[in-house]
Parts: sequence; C-alpha cells; structure tokens
Amino acid sequence: MTALGAEYPDLWAILDGTEVWKTSSADGWTLKAALDSGLRANVIADTRAGYLVGTSEAHLFRVAEAGLERVDPFEHVEGRDDWYTPWGGPPDSRSISEDSNTVYVNVHVGGVVRSKDEGVTWEPTIDVDADVHRVWAADRAVFAACARGLAMSEHRGDSWTYRTEGMHAAYCRAVALCGDVILVSASTGPRGGSSALYRGAAAGGAFERCRTGLPEWFEDNIDSLCLDAMPREGAAAFGTQDGRVFASQDQGASWAEVASGLPAVRCVLVMPG
Repeated sequence: MTALGAEYPDLWAILDGTEVWKTSSADGWTLKAALDSGLRANVIADTRAGYLVGTSEAHLFRVAEAGLERVDPFEHVEGRDDWYTPWGGPPDSRSISEDSNTVYVNVHVGGVVRSKDEGVTWEPTIDVDADVHRVWAADRAVFAACARGLAMSEHRGDSWTYRTEGMHAAYCRAVALCGDVILVSASTGPRGGSSALYRGAAAGGAFERCRTGLPEWFEDNIDSLCLDAMPREGAAAFGTQDGRVFASQDQGASWAEVASGLPAVRCVLVMPG
C-alpha cells in the first residue's frame, strides 16, 4: 500500500503504485481502477473535483465509472514546461488537498497548482523553484512543506511567506494541520539526517521542537505522506522509514510510540475512532 485517502467512513488506497481500491463497511475492498500506461500512482484524494489520483510525470486522473480518466486541463497549466526534478527525471504530482473553495495539487518540482472551479481550469501559485513536497489546505490558509522552509498563504495561494524560525534546518518534507497547530518535519536535506518534527501556531510565529516521547533525531526524513492529523481535533500520527509509528492526542505536544517492527512506512492516515 503506497497511498491512502479518506471518504469517511470509507477508505481509498493505492496498491503497488498502480491499482486504486476502495473499501466500505458493507462490501469490503473493491478494485475501482488501474493505471495501464506505465505511470506510477502517488496519491489519491476525495475532492470537490472528484476522486483525484496524482501520478508520475505530473499527471492527474479522476476515478470514473469506467476507470481512470485523465484531467486534461491539468496538462495545460501555465508554466508546465518548466517543471522538473533535481536529478533530471520527470516531475511528480505528489500531494493533493482542498479547502472550502479550492483544490490544490503539489507538483515536485512544479510548485502548487490550484483549481477554483472543481477541476475545470488550473493555475500555478507558488514559484516552481520553491521545491514543494507536500501541500495542506484548510479554510483560506494553505501550507506547503518546501526545501527552504514552510511556505504559508493566507490568500488561497495568491501570495506566500516562509516560516523557519525555531527550526534547526529549513528542509521541510511533511506538514499537517492539527487543531490550531501546524506540524512540520524538517531535516538537513533530501537524504535525511538530523530529522525532527516541529509544531507551531497555525496563525504564525516561531516553531518549537516536538520532544516529549520522541527520540532526539530521526535518521531519515519523516516523509510527505507519513504525517497526518485531524484538522479540527488534537489527534496526529506519523510513521518512519525504520517501521515505527508515533501518535499524539494533544496537537503534537507529546507523543507515544504505538507500533514498531513494521516495514518502512509509506503513508499514514488518521481517522475518527
């Protein structure tokens, strides 16, 4: 399982980067669609634009009755020809989020693309070279974990500011809103090293290191889809490359290890109990 998405109380999942499955309490798991074009599915999300699947080569698909249909307007976003990866490969549609008005898709490396009309049209927001790894939206605020810090917009992506105060390093990989607190992972670079989790007021200000219940450092990055939280509650969780899962019930003020000995964690989803 490489990605999870919620349609409460049901779940969506991507298996092996190619198959899209859905579960319900009545029917169990059902195969809904599969990629047959050599692409890799990275993320799935239930949005007002439909059940969207972001893939390798920076494509976007919608789950339909007949399978996956490509979101053609996404193929023609202004600036698309400038998308890239640092290692020279094709970019990825890496994460998806939405607020009450707008759907956001994070392209790595291609910034954050948004749609205000349920996927009919798409437009760029943050600078491509911000190197965004995860986008998270709530109400009018949008947060993006970037290579140079946490980018924040209070105007649905019209303008952005960077927050790094209190962090030991600026390379951010994951972000999640937990109540009125924003959680973000930071390390010294893309290969990890001195990786840690931080918490700060969603409205702004300095970050503080999450320490209670956590090791001093994590060797690898806490990856983009491996941190999740309940935006309107205090619950949060994250998983690690060495197979551990940590959970918090107080907006990240304290943590407890709730699982260990797992394979490398690829994705985490927090749902109501």
